[in-house]
Amino acid sequence: MTTPIQLSTAADLVRSFVVTGDTLGDRADLARFMREHRLTTDGAIPITLADFDEAMTLRDGMYAQLRRAAGHPADTEVINKAQRVLDGLRVTVRIEPSDGAVSALAPAVVDEVRRGLARIAGAWATILATGEWRKIKV
Repeated sequence: MTTPIQLSTAADLVRSFVVTGDTLGDRADLARFMREHRLTTDGAIPITLADFDEAMTLRDGMYAQLRRAAGHPADTEVINKAQRVLDGLRVTVRIEPSDGAVSALAPAVVDEVRRGLARIAGAWATILATGEWRKIKV
């Protein structure tokens, strides 16, 4: 019998993002996900098609990397595209993270969608640093 692994808040966020599959099918679904996970402020979130495509690229690349960690073949082009999304997100390190922060990395952008994606990127950086990403089952 194995003991279930309790995921950190950062790992739980990443896992929730990558396993959305068909439930994250359009811009309204992305806005709902971001509000439910407190990645953005409450209220209207204007999400462009480019924002949505960027979020899906990031999600698919993280999913591919987690599958690769579990020993499955991965599409390196999908992972490379996700890396380009991460490269374009601006984050900064906080000396003292705010309450409820999943990472010491914080968004350094004002656009709501990119702030949400930057928070996911911060969570990804946290689980990479701790090695917890290898424990996430997708």
